[in-house]
Amino acid sequence: MDPQVKRLVAVGAAAAANCRPCLEHHVPQCIRAGIPETDIRQAIETGFQVNRGAHAKTHDYVETVIGQAKKDSDENATARKCCC
Repeated sequence: MDPQVKRLVAVGAAAAANCRPCLEHHVPQCIRAGIPETDIRQAIETGFQVNRGAHAKTHDYVETVIGQAKKDSDENATARKCCC
């Protein structure tokens, strides 16, 4: 993969993950590498779009989990195993 593309992917991933330290690290690297600001902003916007999509799907899933938990509670079912 081209080094500039890798830098832009890192910026987009940092934006998607809401990681300020990563953005503070990768954005200046992009600028020093001569990547146009429009490309950096586009990578960030793409990351934000991924984040919004993941948020929306998780929000929908929470409603499913709450509904299932209410059903399980109503049926006196045992709690599902949790990873923590």
